Amino acid sequence: MSAGSNSPMRIALGIEYDGSGFSGWQVQTDRPTVQAEVERALQLFSSTGDPVPTICAGRTDAGVHATAQVVDFSPKVKRPAEAWVRGTNAFLPKSVAVRWAKEVPDDFSARFSARSRTYEYWILNDPVRSPLLFGRTGWCFRPCDEGKMREAAAVLLGTHDFTSFRAAECQAKSPVRTLHSVDIVRKGKLIGIRLHANAFLQHMVRNIVGSLVYVGIGKKPVPWLGEVLEARDRSLAAPTFSASGLYLAGVEYPPELQLPVFSPTFFDGV
Repeated sequence: MSAGSNSPMRIALGIEYDGSGFSGWQVQTDRPTVQAEVERALQLFSSTGDPVPTICAGRTDAGVHATAQVVDFSPKVKRPAEAWVRGTNAFLPKSVAVRWAKEVPDDFSARFSARSRTYEYWILNDPVRSPLLFGRTGWCFRPCDEGKMREAAAVLLGTHDFTSFRAAECQAKSPVRTLHSVDIVRKGKLIGIRLHANAFLQHMVRNIVGSLVYVGIGKKPVPWLGEVLEARDRSLAAPTFSASGLYLAGVEYPPELQLPVFSPTFFDGV
């Protein structure tokens, strides 16, 4: 689409946020949400007074963070891509920032055009909790063997029915998902878990992390995770781990869209 075209325009934004002070992404009538802040900022920057509804790649829960959330919207005013970044950020709280903006085809959907998603979970593995990391990592005070966690996680790779790791209130039509990779690293007292899949069920990552921690601390043996997966019974898995350490860290789209790739995180040594 040319810059001078009068055709409808659609813009995609890459958004980073600290979810600690929000009740999740999706707008709620009586609680602060990331979506409400983003749409308020877009409305103020647009200067039309009209609401600016957005669609996101993944509706993160209360307390969950993002380094690479993607949203799309249809503006009623034309602005250069860099202006959407600077202008929107001027109206956002310090805990939320637009990292990039790009014009996309009219049929683009941040949610439905996505091919896969990547989440990271960070655990502070230390006998004493850290006030500085509170709200940004999960916490496990018992010694945790990341090698055993890595060994157990291998059984999750591939296409499976993930009912055992699905929230009871999950509204997905099917519990079947394809997990492309699970990487687990240790950075000093931090354990990072990165999961890449075609899509995720509600609380799927946090439920998997909880069960991996059970293996890591020796509460359950390595083969137990495979038994839980095969049982398709949520009651057999570990409790849902804290939202604090969870990050939406990447969304993959068709390469022809040429959307920016999410920046490397601490997982990669940055």
